[in-house]
Amino acid sequence: MDNQNIRNAARKERLMQAYPAGSRVELIGLCNNEPGMPGGLRGTVIGVDDWPALLMEWDNGRTLSLLPGEDSFRKLTAEETEAENQDAVITQGGPAIKMG
Repeated sequence: MDNQNIRNAARKERLMQAYPAGSRVELIGLCNNEPGMPGGLRGTVIGVDDWPALLMEWDNGRTLSLLPGEDSFRKLTAEETEAENQDAVITQGGPAIKMG
């Protein structure tokens, strides 16, 4: 294995640790102007490829990968992810919940 492959393997391992499958991220901006991918769009990490890039399933149905170091994004906090999960439960058509 040459030095570049060793660096990519180490980088891939760091990305897998930082963004395990199921992590939620929010797009800030892409390195290119990709239609239908606005800042603020959220998605779920489904894996890391050998490039290494984050393989994504976006909430708009797209599967465009993220290139760390080129694209801008942030990982959602545990609190933000929990709030999303709570919103999903409420909007799934379950029983009405009286608030307050």
